[in-house]
Amino acid sequence: MKKFTLAAALTLLSAPAFADGHASGDAAAGEEAFNRQCVSCHVVVDDDGNTLAGRNARTGPNLYNLVARGIGTHPDFNYGDSIVEVGESGEMWTEENFVGYVQDPTGWLRETLDNRRARGKMAFQVRSADDAANIYAYLATFSAE
Repeated sequence: MKKFTLAAALTLLSAPAFADGHASGDAAAGEEAFNRQCVSCHVVVDDDGNTLAGRNARTGPNLYNLVARGIGTHPDFNYGDSIVEVGESGEMWTEENFVGYVQDPTGWLRETLDNRRARGKMAFQVRSADDAANIYAYLATFSAE
């Protein structure tokens, strides 16, 4: 019981660190995972038009400054209705939201919106929670702040 209590306490104490956009993953491993899994659809281009990561992919939205952005709000991308609805509720891209979404976009949207008819446009799923957290950590390095 003491081990459980200690583990629960450590989890609660670490939660604020993840709530404010800090990433728990390994950015270097995230770069490798991004280059394997994300570059065919996504790019990271800064406000000056410099490509920082990826190729000139345009299937998915630009992931620059993701950690400071509301979900489904990049102005130059035509999002699906479900993810726009999540963004309109004020949800931001936190590590928890990102990891849940990229592992099962449609499932995450259905759970978040409590709507079994919600659908995501992103068909790809990151299989590993570690890869997803690492990709988030990598993308957090491309924050404008």
